[in-house]
Amino acid sequence: MVVVSDDPLARTGIALLLGGSDGLTVVDQVGIDDDWAEPGEGEAPHAAVWDLGIGLRSGLDRLRALGPAAPPVVAIVADEADGREALAAGARGALPRRTDGESLAAALRAAVQGLVVLDDSFAAALLRGVPPAPPDLPESLTPREVEVLQLLSQGLANKSIAGRLGISDHTVKFHVNAILGKLGVQSRGEAIVQAVRLGLVTL
Repeated sequence: MVVVSDDPLARTGIALLLGGSDGLTVVDQVGIDDDWAEPGEGEAPHAAVWDLGIGLRSGLDRLRALGPAAPPVVAIVADEADGREALAAGARGALPRRTDGESLAAALRAAVQGLVVLDDSFAAALLRGVPPAPPDLPESLTPREVEVLQLLSQGLANKSIAGRLGISDHTVKFHVNAILGKLGVQSRGEAIVQAVRLGLVTL
């Protein structure tokens, strides 16, 4: 696991929090612009804790640029608004800065298993921020769109979804755009939250 932050004190603090967690080993502490997602001399990390407390914009841009090949990222954020943006940028989890080491370790383990992780308070706030769904919304999604939505909730990118379903990247993009429109949301992160609210997927 790698700790990512432009704040050296935050990097050290997070590493210390996780130092005694079973099954977790901090292999590196890096800045946002450092290369860490690709293997160098050793094995690539299996997950990352990403502190977005400093340089939020640049951090989100860097997170988006990593792409689907990067290890799962659990973001440490200031509030639910930043958490929403982190999920939309590709993070597998969003936790507040008050999170303790045990909760952070559990979130990392869940993210490695393919789950999306949210703090309870963030989840409630995100659900409140999603527009109410029309009563017939679940029926308006086609079976293929539901499949795509379920794979989105696993954090897969378009190319990976295309491979799973045996369709083209262009077709996946078409389905994603249709899903966003039908759910009345603007991002993948919001789509996942709305889907959970409707019972279309479980995290």
